[in-house]
Amino acid sequence: MANIPANLKYTESDEWARLEADGTVTVGITDFAQESLGDIVFVELPDTGRTVAQDEASCVIESVKAAADVHAPISGEIVETNAEVPGSPDMVNADAYGNWLFRVKPSNPAELEKLLSPEAYAKKIGA
Repeated sequence: MANIPANLKYTESDEWARLEADGTVTVGITDFAQESLGDIVFVELPDTGRTVAQDEASCVIESVKAAADVHAPISGEIVETNAEVPGSPDMVNADAYGNWLFRVKPSNPAELEKLLSPEAYAKKIGA
């Protein structure tokens, strides 16, 4: 059974998004994505202050198998990055939901409603 937390929203490109109490959205890759990539060896996070559009490639994750873009699930400004991840990229393999990548201050919070529910994401990945 796939690990798909019920309190998150998901993208077609295997990112997760969590709306925080302060209105920001925390973003990471799903457990399915980290399993597909294999051992993650490099993470390049976006610059804080950067404005991203929904579905825009925002950072890069490299594994021993492949490199993959991480897309922004929502439009807005990057307000924080997880500074621990680039130094220990394997953290994402250990806990894809506990080790987020960046936070976005949404410019259009309604975009969150367009993301996949946990049930729809499970169906998408065949879980």
